[in-house]
Formats: sequence, structure tokens, C-alpha cells
Amino acid sequence: MKRIVILFFVLMGISYTATTQRLQLPDNGANYKNKISRKLALTDIDIVYNSPGVKGREGKIWGTDIAHYGFAILGYGSVVESPWRAGADENTSITFSTDVTINGVPLKAGKYGFFIALYPDSCTLIFNKNTEAWGSYFYNKELDVVRVSTKQQKDQKESKERLEYTFSKQTAQSVEVAVEWERWRIPFTVGVDRIKTTLTAIQTQLSGALGFDPPALEAGAQWCLQNNVNFEQALHWINTAVAPTLGGVKTFNALSTKAGLLTKLGRTQEADALMKEAMETGTALEIHGYARQLLAQKKVNEAMEVFQFNYKKYKGAFPTNAGLMRGYSASGDLKNALKYAKLALAQSPDEGNKKALEAAIKTLEAGKAL
Repeated sequence: MKRIVILFFVLMGISYTATTQRLQLPDNGANYKNKISRKLALTDIDIVYNSPGVKGREGKIWGTDIAHYGFAILGYGSVVESPWRAGADENTSITFSTDVTINGVPLKAGKYGFFIALYPDSCTLIFNKNTEAWGSYFYNKELDVVRVSTKQQKDQKESKERLEYTFSKQTAQSVEVAVEWERWRIPFTVGVDRIKTTLTAIQTQLSGALGFDPPALEAGAQWCLQNNVNFEQALHWINTAVAPTLGGVKTFNALSTKAGLLTKLGRTQEADALMKEAMETGTALEIHGYARQLLAQKKVNEAMEVFQFNYKKYKGAFPTNAGLMRGYSASGDLKNALKYAKLALAQSPDEGNKKALEAAIKTLEAGKAL
């Protein structure tokens, strides 16, 4: 029969090999296959695992042949002492797109096989180069990259039927990952150097096609200014962004960003001249925002000059009265601050601004500065 089938393929001009593609069918569902991902700043974290069930074995999971303590010889041809596979079936893998830390311990970007050596009151997390193993039967400690200690949380209120990896407590530069199964929770913190990884990503992007895109160059320079890093290169980016060769437009945002970088580099005369040019192009809101920044830097006199310039340029339009309210308040002239607060209230464009100005008026009427 096989010869007939082969002859048919030959006659039809279709190649035939003895090894054919395997038919894909659903598995029996004993262990669910899962993938969970999280973005942490610009770092991608991907975890691929198989999820076993408790199946009536509550109280018989940890420290048994299901999830054994320490390192054990697992049998079935395996003769090496191995940790728990941190899941079921194929070994769990964790991928980080950038360098990270695990509970403060550095770990390079890459894909790792993930194992856990369990103990009654602690756990050792193991990140290993072997990402394609069947469980931990062929575990090789020589391929370990990092081992990190953590402490499990026992006696959770609810028993979790299926093993699950979770993300929680995320901040700008860290997230807690946890293995949760039955009544145990095994947490660890993944941290990133947000400034370093973001700057590296920006530099990489701006070395490609985006290096010819003024808005991208401007955004990169502004990020550096806001995060107080990489001033020289950021200045080069903003210079390129406003250059006529790229069709760059000298907007308030671009010019003020360049002025901010010049100030950081100690070139204050150039920065001051550029800010004057920027204010000629700025909207009332943009100039108001710049003056507010000066106030935040305790540069009251400079801020007042900008508020007054804005008021004159836009003939008292909103929010220039609100600006003078803030400028006079910071200068200690509460009488004039109250005067302009009331003028600003009459111009209020929405309920949010109205409430804020009403609160400011109450504060000023009580003889207190804003």
C-alpha cells in the first residue's frame, strides 16, 4: 500500500518523504500551555510555561514527588540531581529583552530555562542556558547563569487549582513576578535601569531611519533634557531636527528644548537668546507653561517677566491673567494676585479651571500666597 501511495505522489509530481508533518490535534488538557508577557519600561518580559493542576492533592504538592525539595534524581533515565521544573512538561522559559536584575542580582538580556530549588522556608531561583529541555530531567548546573534566593509565601487564603505566573506591584522600573500554585506563592522582583535601557533604545532608533525624522529627533532630545542625561548628543539631535536640510520647523517646543540643553551645558547666554526667539513663536499656553517651570525652579523674577510678556503678547487672553496671578503671588503682592485671579475666573474655559481659580481666590482672600 505504501508503494502505491509513493507512486501516486511521483506521478502527480509531488515530492514525498517518509517523514511527514505531524498532524496537530488538541492535547488532553492535563497541563495547560501558557504564555504571559509584560512590558516594563522598554523591557519585554515573556514567560512560557505549562500549568499543572492540584487535582485533589492539596497539602501534598510541596516537598513531594510533585514539587520536590532541593535537588533530586528524578529517574526515567535521568541520573543527575535536579531542581523542580517550575511548571510541568517542557521546562519553563523566561525571556528578557534587555538587561535586568532579579531581586537585585544582575542578569543579561536573553532567554533562560527557569527552575526552582524548593526548601521548606526558602527557594533558590535558577536561570539556566538550556531553554529546550523536558522538565528538569536533563538539568546541567554548569549551564546555570544566575541563582537568586527568595522566600515563598505560604498558606494563601485561596488554593489556586492551576499553577500560574503573575505580575503585580509594577512601578516605573520594577515588577513583581510570582509563581502561584495551591497555597504557595513564590515571588521575585524584576528590575530595570529605566534611564539606561530607554536611552539605549532611543540611540538605537535614532541611528536608523528615525534619525532623519525631526519629530523623533526632537522627542529624543526632550527626553534627555527631562531625564538629565546625554546632553551633548541630545543637542546634536535637536540641532538636526531644526535644520533646514530636514525641513525642520523652529517651534516653541523645539527651541525651548534646545535652550534647556544649552543651559545644562553651561551655555546660558545662548540659551537665553534662544528662549526669547522661542517665546515669539509660542502659544499663550506654551509660554504660560514655561513661566510655571521657572516658578518651580524658584526663579521668580524671570517667571514674572515671562508672565508679563505673555499677557502683553496675547492681550490678556486666557491663561495670561492666571499667569500674572501666580507671578504676583510668588512675588508677595497678594493684592494684585487677587485682582488677576478674579479676571482669570471670568475667562475660565471649563469647570476644572473654574474650580481651581475659585480655590485660589479663597486662598488669596485669606491672606495666603498660592
